[in-house]
Amino acid sequence: MAAANHRKRQQSDGKLSWLCPFTKSIFPAKRRLRLDPSNNLYFPYEPGKQAKSAIKIKNTSKSFVAFKFQTTAPKSCYMRPPGGILVPGESLIATVFKFIEQPENNEKPIDQKTKVKFKIISLKVKEGTDYVPELFDEQKDKVSIERTLKVVFLDPERPAPALDKLKRQLAQAEAATEAEKKPPVDTGPKVVGEGLIVDEWKERRERYLARQQVEAVDSVKQ
Repeated sequence: MAAANHRKRQQSDGKLSWLCPFTKSIFPAKRRLRLDPSNNLYFPYEPGKQAKSAIKIKNTSKSFVAFKFQTTAPKSCYMRPPGGILVPGESLIATVFKFIEQPENNEKPIDQKTKVKFKIISLKVKEGTDYVPELFDEQKDKVSIERTLKVVFLDPERPAPALDKLKRQLAQAEAATEAEKKPPVDTGPKVVGEGLIVDEWKERRERYLARQQVEAVDSVKQ
């Protein structure tokens, strides 16, 4: 009886071990990032020029997440920033640059195809981790593919919701880049060390009082 029960447990365990890879393929890893657009990268179709696309990347998890951009054509495509670390709830708009090849056989823009692929991968990291691309090589087993994006060309002369949205995102990305270049605004006293605050007005007042005391002493001596 015990032997029969043991065989049944072995058969049951065998079925579960066979099902595990299958269930993993059905239920992929939970995404850490929300992409907008979610499936495509839209580029204005301007042959012979470097076109720009944009994508919003938001960390929707409760952890710090590193992300990285990958492409099958690194010589003609790149992303700014190429990667980084987002705190929970943080988002940014990345700009993607791509050189648009001249069409073959007089193809129309709507028919133009490209074999270039883009991919966003992510990795859960600890707070305080510095971003370096090697993070993804060191922890390959923990890297998730967030999305593989395909290229969609837009006619820059034809109004379309996707084109309007692209222009807005590019403007927001450019504004964020310009804001980073500006020096920080002086919001108050300067901190020169831990717990040490320099109040310039206070210093001037103390110097003034010191001079007054010196002058008073000199007048007494005279």
